[in-house]
Amino acid sequence: MNATSDDIRRLLRGFGIKADEVIQAHVRNAQGVEALRLRIVVEDVTDYGGTRASQAPRLLEVEGEVSR
Repeated sequence: MNATSDDIRRLLRGFGIKADEVIQAHVRNAQGVEALRLRIVVEDVTDYGGTRASQAPRLLEVEGEVSR
């Protein structure tokens, strides 16, 4: 594995742990619905020094339902 792959895995591991904690708490507090429809977005927020449009493209967007 190379440094890029290691960096990506480290980022995803940290995101997964934090996302799980936040989503679990949100599900516990959500009232009046049987399921939540959630969207997870990965977006490039790199400062390219003005060489790109101010809104960086999203790299990945996933939607799904989480039952209560």
